[in-house]
Amino acid sequence: MDQKSDFLHQIDQGYNFKGDSLVVGAPIFGNEVMTGHHISIPLETMNRHGLISGATGTGKTKSLQVLAEGLSQKGVPVLLMDLKGDLSGLAAAGNPHPKIDERQEKIGLTWESRSFPVELMSLSEQEGVRLRATVSEFGPILLSRILDLNDTQQGIVAVIFKYCDDHKMPLLDLNDFKKILRYATEEGKEAFEQAYGRVSTASTGAILRKIIELEQQGADRFFGERSFEVKDLVRKTPEGEGYINIIRLDDIQDRPKLFSTFMLSLLAEVYNTFPELGDPDKPELVLFIDEAHLIFDQASEALLDQLESMVKLIRSKGIGLFFITQDPTDIPESVLSQLGLKVQHALRAFTAKDRKKIKMTAQNYPLSDFYDTAEVLTNLGIGEALVTALDEKGRPTPLSATMMRAPQSRMDILSAKEIEQVHRSSVLTSKYEEDIDRESAYEILSRKIEEAREDEQMEQAKKEREKLSGRTRRSTRQNPVLKVLTSAAFIRGVMGILNKAMR
Repeated sequence: MDQKSDFLHQIDQGYNFKGDSLVVGAPIFGNEVMTGHHISIPLETMNRHGLISGATGTGKTKSLQVLAEGLSQKGVPVLLMDLKGDLSGLAAAGNPHPKIDERQEKIGLTWESRSFPVELMSLSEQEGVRLRATVSEFGPILLSRILDLNDTQQGIVAVIFKYCDDHKMPLLDLNDFKKILRYATEEGKEAFEQAYGRVSTASTGAILRKIIELEQQGADRFFGERSFEVKDLVRKTPEGEGYINIIRLDDIQDRPKLFSTFMLSLLAEVYNTFPELGDPDKPELVLFIDEAHLIFDQASEALLDQLESMVKLIRSKGIGLFFITQDPTDIPESVLSQLGLKVQHALRAFTAKDRKKIKMTAQNYPLSDFYDTAEVLTNLGIGEALVTALDEKGRPTPLSATMMRAPQSRMDILSAKEIEQVHRSSVLTSKYEEDIDRESAYEILSRKIEEAREDEQMEQAKKEREKLSGRTRRSTRQNPVLKVLTSAAFIRGVMGILNKAMR
């Protein structure tokens, strides 16, 4: 058996799955596409997380699009975090093109133009279902990690949450949290210290500055009600296809703290809400996080620890996480080691540093008898990738250079009019666009402070009246001489003397 036959035998054996799977392309041996032999990913292991990486312009977004389409068709809902603004085209049918036909013919697949069920979502003013969460839902630990607080400051945040729980004060938005921080060191200082201990004004000042920094990135819009319910991420069409939820984040690329804040709160909410499933036949939900380096570059050690824990734990809920980035080294090793599926597009070696990175990247993939992985990484064409997944027994599949199939949906963005149409036709729009401003900590404390001021003013007025009343009583006390001169007896005596004199 020659080397080519050995290669095809290994591929056919390694990618022969009993359960349902997604076909992503055909293997490449040398410069030849092996038509009719397919590279596929078992649905059963897509909750083991994954990575899509490669240089700009090599086809990462199209690979993401292909995976999202396949999952949707298999009845698996998808959540895409779209930081570049180029994924909305999933809601529209793709445009036929000779190059698409040529690619599909080489792979050995037919191509059908079609659209997919899409829900557009937003953290900002863009068109889309509004995504919000309350401060209470974050809890003291996650909020402290988002704000990158030290141990002392974390303790104060925990006490603040305890105070609000004890006094039934909902913490809905950042105004609520700032109000209680000031109350603990100003108007309510005495009562607060008696019940919960002294709170340092230096520490609360530092926490307030961190909150203001978060607000400047737009978090004041994110925190509040109506809080988004994660069960709305796992909707399906009447035909059984999973919705592709696209969060439009292209206007917050320069605000990574807001992005990481939202992502962590979402993962925490999903983890706390979804039941334990172990390893289901297919995922309950798959999340694709584009431009993942924006999270890891800005994350504190505490935040990275939280992310690592979440990646490890959330798969038991049937949730798959896929990170999309230019270079696998953008992902911390502790997270990278958890990613079972890897779709590696081309990397370019323009400098010695680039070549060193490519050698490091090659070490993240299974050893191959048929490829020099580092060399292949620099020679892959657009729409080609090295692929390895986990088989149904959790073992890495053979590494294969792959010609990736073309997306069926539009490989371009929607127009503003089309985006508005998708947004307005959504059943979730009316549910989440309403602003709810129920009584929370801010209003309760404001009322308490106002009542205390009114009581203080009434007490002050009372003291003033008593003081004035005391002055009045003192001023009406008559001088003894004056009292005699003005007495009735004295006046009658004087009048008697005058009458005698007149006679």
